[in-house]
Amino acid sequence: MSENENLSLLGRKIFFLHPSALTQNQIISELTQEEFEVYVLKDEALLKKALAAYPDSIVFASIYEFLKEGAWEELIRGIKQNPETSKVDIGVIASGTDEGMKRKYTLEFNLRCGYTVVKSDYAAAVKQLINHLNNVNAKGRRKYIRASTAREVTATINMPHGGSFINGQIKDISVVGISCVFEHDPELTKNALFKDIQIRLQSMLLKVEAIAFGSRMDGHEKSYVLIFTQRVDPDVKVKIRKYIQSNLQSKMDAELK
Repeated sequence: MSENENLSLLGRKIFFLHPSALTQNQIISELTQEEFEVYVLKDEALLKKALAAYPDSIVFASIYEFLKEGAWEELIRGIKQNPETSKVDIGVIASGTDEGMKRKYTLEFNLRCGYTVVKSDYAAAVKQLINHLNNVNAKGRRKYIRASTAREVTATINMPHGGSFINGQIKDISVVGISCVFEHDPELTKNALFKDIQIRLQSMLLKVEAIAFGSRMDGHEKSYVLIFTQRVDPDVKVKIRKYIQSNLQSKMDAELK
């Protein structure tokens, strides 16, 4: 698989640099629920490091926050002029409606991800950002964000089986389902329905039901894939997406240290 094909399959990472409290707490939360892979960065040096590792990323610059106007312009210009980051698509997040500022950024920098004004009534901004992200193929061919939890003892499953309960470790999770391994192979039957499953994600304890989709050998372990049913509470799915975003953010923070 070529690099471009791999990026198309996995989707693109979206970095918000110096977001306002409203953007971080509301806008990013909404984009996470739409299955975009979103990260927050509050250090320009870390952004440069991230773009060196992921040169097909998307950056949203909060031009009214933290840096002076000239520093924002220099940062955006540097990303666009550097051959190694020339594929990065950039958008601007603004908290004001200064038309002169908007003209300057849109004309000088040809922003493929637009100039979005975020106000307290942020629904229009979310819709605008989603349109920009779809236009630059932010999701690629991937439909759902997935987090790997293979080495995390705080991601576990407990489910009824054979008149008792079995415990396991979640290896990865999306809003669609999980893969997991159990302490002892329960030999789950393909297409079997399991109700009253409890999954623990850090401090959250969530109740789901799922169907055994299949299994595969990972070394000496057998991993089972469980697909959530349509009867899973929508609020549970909201919490799973929030957990995935937090999990990915923590991994990115560690990677960029």
